[in-house]
Amino acid sequence: MSANQLPLSQGTLGHLLPPSWKTQVTAWLAEDTPSCDYGGFVVGEQPRTATLWGKSAGVVAGRPFFDEVFAQCGCAVTWHAAEGSEIVLNTSSSTAAAAAAAAPKQKIATVTGPVRGILLGERVALNALARCSGIATRSRELVGLVRAAGYGGVLAGTRKTTPGFRLVEKYGMLAGGADAHRMDLSSMVMLKDNHVWSRGSITEAVVAARSVAGFAVKIEVEVQTEAEADEAIAAGADVVMLDNFTGDGVKVAARSLKARWAGKKHFLLEVSGGLTRDNVAPYVCNDVDIISTSSIHQGVPHVDFSLKIEH
Repeated sequence: MSANQLPLSQGTLGHLLPPSWKTQVTAWLAEDTPSCDYGGFVVGEQPRTATLWGKSAGVVAGRPFFDEVFAQCGCAVTWHAAEGSEIVLNTSSSTAAAAAAAAPKQKIATVTGPVRGILLGERVALNALARCSGIATRSRELVGLVRAAGYGGVLAGTRKTTPGFRLVEKYGMLAGGADAHRMDLSSMVMLKDNHVWSRGSITEAVVAARSVAGFAVKIEVEVQTEAEADEAIAAGADVVMLDNFTGDGVKVAARSLKARWAGKKHFLLEVSGGLTRDNVAPYVCNDVDIISTSSIHQGVPHVDFSLKIEH
């Protein structure tokens, strides 16, 4: 098992977050209450306890964001489910009538603090947790699917994230066991067709990128044919993306490229282009190092959570 396949230590994912991330939470709260807190006036500051319930199957992810929302609202959170754990819906009951009346759910956390603070943070915290958990759930599902098909490489997300919410979405990918790919335009050079056409050729684009990126930043080139892949490798690309190939085309090209360049150039092969849980199977090939997809974070269902004040 390679280093990039080792399981993440779910309890330390929060240590990845940059010092500036808490300002994003402040901005979320400012967006939700830009002026008067009318509901807060109604309920006041008396101490209350609320229970976070998980109401649909999925992976719990996004605890640091949930915690920080309530910290900024003067509340504390006690967790009963670990980051990255599966929600287990409890339908057991002492009587059939009670079972029929009670919706299946799992107790995930307890929030304590002034009631106004609980209600100020409720929707912001739930939105972040539900979205992050949905991404973690789909990520884990797709990682499991390709592993079951015999794939030993990296399954990664993409940069097709929600503006202003990328950190949460990339965190969700990691919590679900997927690779977050590049975080932003500064993390890696990715030369797509528009870059190549604008510069003139793949070779010219790679040379120009290397002149400023230096040795520390990887260069990836998107290609449409095996010949373009050869040009990118010869020019010094670190990663070559076979974009919008067929499953059979990927397998033929990847095998050929790895054999032709063996012992001459080191590079990684990535496959991308509309891959989902429904069509990824034909692309599973261990000559491919990375399968990237936006389907683990674009349009995925949220995990259903609710927060109920005890009374």
